[in-house]
Amino acid sequence: MVTIIQAFFLRVVAIRFRRLTPLWHSTHVTAKSSPTGSSPAASSDSSTVAAPGPQAKLLFGIAIFASAFCLFQVEPIIAKMILPWFGGVAAVWAVCLVFFQTTLLLGYLYAHVLTRRFSPRAQGRIHATLLIASLIALRIVPHESWRPAGPEHPALRILFLLAATVGIPFFLLSATSPLLQAWYAKTLSGARPYRLYAVSNAGSMLALVTYPVAIEPWISTSHQAFGWSAAYVGTVLLCAAIALTSREREAAATGPANIASAEPAKARVPATLQLLWLALAACSSALLLAVTNHIAQNIASVPFLWLLPLSLYLLSFILCFDARGWYRPGLFLRLLGIAIGGMAYALAPSFAGLPWKVMIVLFCAGFFVCCMFCHGELERLKPAPERLTNFYLLVALGGATGAVFAALVAPEIFSGYYELHVGLGLCAILVFVVHYRDPGSPFNGGRRNPACWVLAGLVAAVLISLFVTAREQAVDTRLMARNFYGVLRVIDEREPNVVFRGDQPQWDRDPRFRKLMNGTIDHGLQFLNPARSREPTTYYGRNSGVGVALRAAREERALHVGAIGLGIGTVATYGRAGDSYTFYEINPLVLKVAEQEFTFLRDSAANVKIVLGDGRLSLEREQPPQRFDVLIVDAFSGDSIPVHLLTREAFQLYFGHLKPDGVLAVHVSNQYLNLEPVVAAAASRLGKEAVIVNHEVGASQGVYPSTWILLGSREGFLGRREIENAGEILPAKAPMTELWTDDYSSLWRVLK
Repeated sequence: MVTIIQAFFLRVVAIRFRRLTPLWHSTHVTAKSSPTGSSPAASSDSSTVAAPGPQAKLLFGIAIFASAFCLFQVEPIIAKMILPWFGGVAAVWAVCLVFFQTTLLLGYLYAHVLTRRFSPRAQGRIHATLLIASLIALRIVPHESWRPAGPEHPALRILFLLAATVGIPFFLLSATSPLLQAWYAKTLSGARPYRLYAVSNAGSMLALVTYPVAIEPWISTSHQAFGWSAAYVGTVLLCAAIALTSREREAAATGPANIASAEPAKARVPATLQLLWLALAACSSALLLAVTNHIAQNIASVPFLWLLPLSLYLLSFILCFDARGWYRPGLFLRLLGIAIGGMAYALAPSFAGLPWKVMIVLFCAGFFVCCMFCHGELERLKPAPERLTNFYLLVALGGATGAVFAALVAPEIFSGYYELHVGLGLCAILVFVVHYRDPGSPFNGGRRNPACWVLAGLVAAVLISLFVTAREQAVDTRLMARNFYGVLRVIDEREPNVVFRGDQPQWDRDPRFRKLMNGTIDHGLQFLNPARSREPTTYYGRNSGVGVALRAAREERALHVGAIGLGIGTVATYGRAGDSYTFYEINPLVLKVAEQEFTFLRDSAANVKIVLGDGRLSLEREQPPQRFDVLIVDAFSGDSIPVHLLTREAFQLYFGHLKPDGVLAVHVSNQYLNLEPVVAAAASRLGKEAVIVNHEVGASQGVYPSTWILLGSREGFLGRREIENAGEILPAKAPMTELWTDDYSSLWRVLK
């Protein structure tokens, strides 16, 4: 069916292009129409052609805009499709960006080689052939076989998956923009190709801005994939038509024997300048991933939070490469001091609880200023158009280098989220390097220039501040470890203002406790006092929603309990002899920390089983149904939620593994998102009763305020008044606009 539809679009667009081709040729003056009748090679102005009409320039602009739009529209589409398969964590988007940046580099390399090694006619034919051939295997929806089977490191699987689905279209689209710009510069008289770079970035930014507000909230992912495929077909045919017509015209104008003579002499670009291009591009790219990860890890790994920093990244390219030149070195030098200083200050542990609006504004504004500096300096240092593809190649190499460092290297060499510190430090160093070598800067290098040394001192102060801030995160930390799924910290602390009874034995007078931090959120707490070490704490107190559910489910028979999300195993404290508790945990590092640093699992009287892997995927593989008495869903990473665990299909899976009178307990406490309507809508669609349990209590006894929603059949809840009396019954008919499915979800409506 998809092939038939693709063929239909091919036919429609081909008819359109047959109508455009005469328009294209009518706006050009070919070599054969020379008034003297001489060959182009014999003419003294053989490399110069008549200025084109506005229609030709418009076609170039439309093709570049469309290819950039498709290039960046497919990024959130495919990332959202695969996000549920890999735990829904922010690192999935980071790995996707590594793939996109690396493929962009390969596309620019292809464009560079094609324009340097092949004749004009061959360039057009090769690229047009590859574009048309890519339509044969156009299918961006990943096959189910790409789902991970276990807890193995997912980065390589994500990269291979992306290569198999969107690799070829992304590669060709990334090469199209620099190729068309190079052809534009060589084919059209008086062309200004760098302005088309801003047009390209405008198309990219429009794709990113429209996705979270105009596409994601209204269109399912399957329809998004179909719509993108149709747009890709149209873009391919337009670009192929331009490739063939423009390159045929250039070949006729220069002649195959005079290709080398038509090339102007190229001044050699110093290696230091090329290295500076690469460093500036790498800095902005590394900051892009670091800031995105910093924001997404504690709110949610969702497209509109991914795309905000990326949109600012592209906006800076647009403004810097626009003909009006929005970048002002003096102004942005002052703004950089505020931006880098503000972000470095906000990274301190004392500011870990910033409101999400403040955090997003602060880091996005600071990131935008840093990008304006990096990309503004790239524009100021750009070469002549003859070196265009070489320049783009090094910029793409820098972008790929920064992305690989932030997404793949940093998690392996750092125990914490230090890539943002490194990116800010590199930006500060580049400020000094750029102004030191700029003859027009008041901070230009020289032993007798005190301003230069003042700037060096300020940069050194920023680097020291970032180092101290990073060190503060490790102070009083018993253990800090990191992997693909995030950073875990184990901290020993003391209860403040604890008063002991006079008759209390000395061995029982121990206010110390140990807790696990994931990002800035507590994910478990255990008292080191032996008399209190088996008390359920944090969000799992005896009067919390999960405590109520487990207490209500207790009968003479043993309980079978499942839990998606392990934490430190606090729920296991409820286990009795004969009970069976199964924990589903995606992060093997969490299991290692829970077993080595805490004792909840080994102290439990129940039979405890751990299943490594994404909880939903693990449940899908388990046959026959587990028939749980209680199933607990609490798989947050920081305050970030895995959306795929809250869809209608996920709830259907949960109830398929519950007994008819079983209880599903969903933890919905969150600083930034109101998840109650989402769970209520799923309960209403499935005909279940939902009771919300708000447990308001001070944290002095190690128990935190929490919000749980308990779901079950109405018949099952009728006999459990303890559940209904513990909270408030949610309306039977919740608004279906909040219902999430595997094919549709949007966080706009649930932001607090």
